[in-house]
Amino acid sequence: MKPLTIAVVTPRYAVSGVPLAQWRFAAALAQAGHHVDLIIGNCDSDLTVPPAPGVAVRILDKPQVRGMFAPLCRYLRRVRPDVVFSAEDHLNTFLVAAAIVTRSRVKISGSSRVTPFDTYSNRPFTKRWVLKWAARAVAWRADALTCVSQDMVEQYRTVFGPATAHVCVYNIVDQPEARARAAEPVDDPWFLDRSVPLVVAAGTLAPWKGFADLIAAIAVLRDQGSAARLVILGEGPSRAELEALVSTYNLGERVRLPGRVANPLKYFAHSDVFALSSHVEGMPNVLVEAMLAGCTPVATDCPTGPRELLQGGRYGYLVPVADPSALAAGILAALDRPIAPAVLAEAVVPFEQHSVIARHFELIGQ
Repeated sequence: MKPLTIAVVTPRYAVSGVPLAQWRFAAALAQAGHHVDLIIGNCDSDLTVPPAPGVAVRILDKPQVRGMFAPLCRYLRRVRPDVVFSAEDHLNTFLVAAAIVTRSRVKISGSSRVTPFDTYSNRPFTKRWVLKWAARAVAWRADALTCVSQDMVEQYRTVFGPATAHVCVYNIVDQPEARARAAEPVDDPWFLDRSVPLVVAAGTLAPWKGFADLIAAIAVLRDQGSAARLVILGEGPSRAELEALVSTYNLGERVRLPGRVANPLKYFAHSDVFALSSHVEGMPNVLVEAMLAGCTPVATDCPTGPRELLQGGRYGYLVPVADPSALAAGILAALDRPIAPAVLAEAVVPFEQHSVIARHFELIGQ
């Protein structure tokens, strides 16, 4: 394939699933020899987008997706890219509308990353109802509409009908760079002392991540005689609440919240169990990263992603949502019966970068 001019678009850059997945995708496309623009609506003020060879970063300084419409129209007219890959439903709709308005011939692939039940509604004249009909009105112009899990595809069929064009294409997670990061050393004593069981979690400190349930689960394990420790990597609005919970359970010697880290994979590689306690997900990339690093996963059976990723329990332990006792039991089972690295490696295969890129190009007929 000849080198293409490709835009990868995301509404914002943050240390969270969707922006990081788009950044990895842009880097992989550049690595494959394409000319890549990473277009970002807005970047959190305390962050800097990391450089990637061959990727030109364009930050629009538009905190609202609707504010990206005019800049996207200008970009399509001036640059005339061959392909645009966008992520998240509202952005997908505005991007496709921009292509219609500008009469651009660009190939468009729009990826959905969250459940449509939180985005659209059948209740007439509500905002989510309008968004649903706007998305339906312009969908004809998209060359591909994708979801990051098969369960999510079924949800879109429920909302838009069985004839919807949505298909499943996973995010890129398995890259040579990711494996190199997983092999980096750590200098944290908790991660070096393998005599004490260590559970790690990572994500935005927000209610829907279920970290309060996870902290409660560590209290259950303590009361059952386990010495297990917990480290939650990440930052977010629930920090004060979670720190108060640690204090309430008297877990100060067992639970830490160190904040964001530049390379979570090396911490996963030095942990016994990775715990995903979410109440809802799209497709939790962090769960794939943990398996890539050889860490046995325990995950809530939330919509959508964990059951699909873990194949009903073959690649890890599934537990009910919002149930600290069940989560504690799952962690204990994972500590007693860890999943072999060779088995975990099977789960990561569909997320390998060359396979994912090939599938995207197949769908847009490129």
